Amino acid sequence: MTIHLASPRGFCAGVERAIAIVERALEKFGAPIYVRHEVVHNRYVVAELRAKGAVFVEDLDAIPDGATVIFSAHGVSKAVRAEAARRQLTVFDATCPLVTKVHLEVARLRTQGYEVVMVGHKGHPEVEGTMGQAVDGMHLVEKVADVEQLTVGNPAQLAYVTQTTLSVDDAANIVAALRRRFPAIAGPKKDDICYATQNRQDAVVRLTRQCDLVIVVGSRNSSNSNRLKEVASLGGARAHLIDRASEIDPAWFVGVSNVGITAGASAPEVLVGEVVDAVSRLTGGTVAAAHDQSEGIFFPLPKSLD
Repeated sequence: MTIHLASPRGFCAGVERAIAIVERALEKFGAPIYVRHEVVHNRYVVAELRAKGAVFVEDLDAIPDGATVIFSAHGVSKAVRAEAARRQLTVFDATCPLVTKVHLEVARLRTQGYEVVMVGHKGHPEVEGTMGQAVDGMHLVEKVADVEQLTVGNPAQLAYVTQTTLSVDDAANIVAALRRRFPAIAGPKKDDICYATQNRQDAVVRLTRQCDLVIVVGSRNSSNSNRLKEVASLGGARAHLIDRASEIDPAWFVGVSNVGITAGASAPEVLVGEVVDAVSRLTGGTVAAAHDQSEGIFFPLPKSLD
């Protein structure tokens, strides 16, 4: 058995920044620090921060007036920001800068009179936050079939943006359908799907060329982790998404000679290490030598938390 580790894998710069914002706020102001929604979608990370004094809530109503709140990496709507200001909450914004880029693009397009189609998953907090950057003129499509049902006011004044954590191929198919139906539709100058999503999906494609089985470390509510599992399956490998090594089933390895391991952008490397150790114990497998690829991206903390 040979164990192949994807590179890059695990934490991206946006996730590292979001976690650091919560930890720094706790150090500077003490507990409790309220966080609207899970700061990143990983059970282990959330549990660790909760143990340090972070209180995770879904609605601002659960936060006392004047308290400190952190917005999660997924971003929030303008209505949530306005409510926080009305409640005189001290806000630290952990929204990933690449999500903020999409928010600013939506605001610019609406100011110019464009209706905006968002390609994304209904109910995901990033989608809710982006759709909430405008009070009207927004449309959501989740799949190619939705494009045919889309009704817009003026096809000549139409643009699209995408959720940052989509499957690259799925997003491309939906955008192609939008362009076929609305030839004048405008798109972002730079793809909205973030570098980390793209790089981790590319790394899984490479894994599937040599692995019969791919294990993705990540939580089930993590969009980018689910996309990694899908990419592995489409590449012909059997794929499993797990939070921890305890979820591994020894039966997965029967007849397998090469197993790949990767992690979603919100999954810490400590969990990857646990999985590698567990697979090694179960199979006697050894880790193939590999060069870890650094992405060289860093997002600074808010100046008020320096």
